[in-house]
Amino acid sequence: MSGERWYDALARLRRAGLPHVLATQVTSQGSTPREPGARMVITADAIIDTLGGGTFEWQLIACARERLERGEAGLSLEAFSLGGRSGQCCGGFVNVLLETDLGTATRLALFGAGHVGRAVASLAAPLGWRLDWYDSREDAFSGLDPASGQHRHRLDDCNASAESLPAGSHVLVLTHDHAEDYALVEALLRRGDMASIGLIGSRSKWASFRGRLERAGIPHDRIDAVRCPIGDSGGDKTPYAVALAALAELLPLASPRPEGARRDALRGLESAEVRRLFS
Repeated sequence: MSGERWYDALARLRRAGLPHVLATQVTSQGSTPREPGARMVITADAIIDTLGGGTFEWQLIACARERLERGEAGLSLEAFSLGGRSGQCCGGFVNVLLETDLGTATRLALFGAGHVGRAVASLAAPLGWRLDWYDSREDAFSGLDPASGQHRHRLDDCNASAESLPAGSHVLVLTHDHAEDYALVEALLRRGDMASIGLIGSRSKWASFRGRLERAGIPHDRIDAVRCPIGDSGGDKTPYAVALAALAELLPLASPRPEGARRDALRGLESAEVRRLFS
């Protein structure tokens, strides 16, 4: 069991977009290890904080991990008779609310922290995506406050940075340097497992890059998948307009969070028994 407290773990996991379950004891009757309001966080390979230990807690952990494994997002209410279902001597009864968050299915790798890059990062923040943000300049991220979901990296080697991305990432390449842009696009296309690649620039820039990529032996179908120019800002070239257009183009390509499952789970909790528990 980790020495981390549940609220610190919850914040960390949500920032990183990682799957987890928040377990909250909502009611108790008789003798129980913890009181209503006690919480713990459960992941596939970690347990943070405790609801009292014993067989009851291990049953709860198994239930939470089953929900993660099955991909069941949302809320569920679990009842434990400590003398019956859990076989513990204290003999009380508890209800535990499980809030399952499957994390974010969308990862965006953003190369470039200039005006457009900063606007993209700001606009993407409410979407709940994991953002890996790269720039090669020493002071690229100066003046920026830490932000939820953002992971900032120094871009020292384009090939190494491209190789470090998880498969299925969405990528926007908009650095301050055309040589970096090209090196990144070529490295990403050689991998061939990105969900999408967008490149900032004009049609003439893309025509030049395309010729170089073809001569480098990149398959045509991979080259054709690159979006350049990114978005359609209607001729407005201000950073905000370009960033807004780029995200509007990317949004339907990105995998949505499984909110449907969460809504289904919420509907499942609309029972008279649950209302009675919280009345």
